[in-house]
Amino acid sequence: MALQWMILAYVVAAEAAVAVVLTLPSPKAIRSRIVSVISLILQPSLFVIPFAGFQLLDIYWKNEHRLMCTGEVCTAAERDRYEKSIYKSQRNAVLCVGACLLYWCIYRVCKYHRDIETMEETEKRYKEQ
Repeated sequence: MALQWMILAYVVAAEAAVAVVLTLPSPKAIRSRIVSVISLILQPSLFVIPFAGFQLLDIYWKNEHRLMCTGEVCTAAERDRYEKSIYKSQRNAVLCVGACLLYWCIYRVCKYHRDIETMEETEKRYKEQ
């Protein structure tokens, strides 16, 4: 189970790096190359959305079926383990939501860039006529 979270953490880190590269100011020629490469990578990396969704469902299911440890029959160690599992599930949920949100942001930035290029080409054609 830890391998899935490690993979998702690496994917989120890679998405964050790509988002930073996309938003850094750069010359127009370099930016268009970067956006075209990232646009090619976006479609195969769409797997992160259903993967993160499945992980969120797993978190929800485990949360619904978790044994509650709030009474006085719980020892301090059991209570600590319970709280630790709650914190881990919250962290993992943030990781899943972050993966989806970063993917969406990268997709939108690439789409906006392509739309701007299309508008610039259209404007250039109208000026030439």
